[in-house]
Amino acid sequence: MRLQPADFDIAALFDALDAQRRSRGLTWSGVAREIWDQSAALNAVRADHPISPSTLTGMAKRGDTTCQHALFMLRWLRRTPESFLPGAKTDTPPARHPLIGPDRRLRWDLKKLHEALDAQRRERSLTWAQLAPKLQCSPSQLSGIGRARFAIGMKLAMRIVCWLDRPARDFIYAAKW
Repeated sequence: MRLQPADFDIAALFDALDAQRRSRGLTWSGVAREIWDQSAALNAVRADHPISPSTLTGMAKRGDTTCQHALFMLRWLRRTPESFLPGAKTDTPPARHPLIGPDRRLRWDLKKLHEALDAQRRERSLTWAQLAPKLQCSPSQLSGIGRARFAIGMKLAMRIVCWLDRPARDFIYAAKW
């Protein structure tokens, strides 16, 4: 049964981060540091810039975050993307991501997501222009996912996952670069 494309609940993600932050007596800078340190070995090799506290605190105001940043947060919370969809059961223990060490980082495989979306779009004889309103975005946002270098919005990523009727984990991998 195909799920209706649903919005990932950014406010609930922020609230979960904030609750965890308060329960552990952390500042937002402390949360950002812990989130970044989950992949300390990889970060040292890549010399990437760390996740910013404003990325965390600003997402509620922006109403979205990138799909890649969301994975950092979800890993820290030990939650799946689906646990922040409308109707998700909150009385069950949160599902866990695959155990990955500090030499890895969870990443969306946007090329794979685009290929699955394009295949399903073609199977249903839809143009990008016909599909875009169903996913509440522009046709160019959809056709460009396969060329995206870094990320798309988490809300759009999860609308696509729901429209494909597949779990997000089908498009997430443990990157080592």
